[in-house]
Amino acid sequence: MELSVVIPAYNEEDYLGPTLESVVAALMSIDRSELLVVDNESTDLTVEVAKSFGASMIAENERSIGAVRNAGGRAATGEVIVFLDADTCVRPGVFDRILDEMADPDCVGGSVAVDYDTAPSRWWVRYYVGMFQFWGKVLRMRQGAAQFCSRTAFEQTGGYDATIFVGEDIEFHWRLDKLAKSTGGRTAFIESPRVIT
Repeated sequence: MELSVVIPAYNEEDYLGPTLESVVAALMSIDRSELLVVDNESTDLTVEVAKSFGASMIAENERSIGAVRNAGGRAATGEVIVFLDADTCVRPGVFDRILDEMADPDCVGGSVAVDYDTAPSRWWVRYYVGMFQFWGKVLRMRQGAAQFCSRTAFEQTGGYDATIFVGEDIEFHWRLDKLAKSTGGRTAFIESPRVIT
């Protein structure tokens, strides 16, 4: 099963290097994979950083994170597509776990739990993160730091809603859940290993 990793990027030169380093290392255990960075007209060294790690480049000029993710999803050739934020590092074994879940034909996609690399310093940010983690479980709000789906599910859902400015990842996961329910399938939530954002 081929895995495509899609990373949307706009002026991410400060974060993209560590992210790509972690991705390249984690992909070493995967037989067939590709790495795609979708550049959203960056004005810094994002493109140069991506190319230095051997990533294939895709250009998308529409200023919408959903449109940028979709450009990568359409260009991906893998049977499983992973959407990873440019400031998110993966631990070894993350992609193996994703492929394990996706080996089940009932699994249409899912997401990976997130650890934050630094604790928020402001009380209200700590409160927000804590509340999101609580309500995220209750309402199945799966953020897009690391989401994945089958190519078929991406096509059936139409990908991300490019009209949504914030929360397009949560809305996409809700549609994955709806697709799974309509087909008697399921979505997966990988709690270990987590990604770091």
